[in-house]
Amino acid sequence: MTLEDLADINPEALTADGLAEAIIGFGQQWTANPVVIYDYDKCIEIFMKDNNWDYDEAVEWMEFNVVCAYYGKGTPIFMTPYTPED
Repeated sequence: MTLEDLADINPEALTADGLAEAIIGFGQQWTANPVVIYDYDKCIEIFMKDNNWDYDEAVEWMEFNVVCAYYGKGTPIFMTPYTPED
């Protein structure tokens, strides 16, 4: 599926400016339309690189301005990959 396909299925699906490289896919729950899923860690890397921020600055920006922003049912998901404990 592409972003164009997603827009056809869910015109309310939103994307985050400047974070296209962090898109890892699309997801949905029962009865909900699909939305964009971003890799949280990749978003942090992008903010650090683009703004010359350290890790803590990027996390603070990400948490306050991105993760906490809710724009309705089309709001993207920011996920952290699961790492099983050995």
